Amino acid sequence: MFTLGTKLMCPYCQNKQYYSARSRRRNGVFNLVSPLILFLSLSFNVSLLTAIALMVMGTLLSLMIQPFFIELSNQEEPLW
Repeated sequence: MFTLGTKLMCPYCQNKQYYSARSRRRNGVFNLVSPLILFLSLSFNVSLLTAIALMVMGTLLSLMIQPFFIELSNQEEPLW
């Protein structure tokens, strides 16, 4: 999940595995959770401390959920 590249090695067959295009698009949505929560909180005049707390909770929640949405493929797929 936290690799700089998009290729991984399978521990069983030692072949290269890549994040699927669908998985990369889905995980891109998770990256928008924190800024969206912060923007909505500040738009509705929520205190800054509460907005930051919501942003941190949203980030932690998205990091916990994100691994369940990762799909791998044997070939590197174009994003679009």
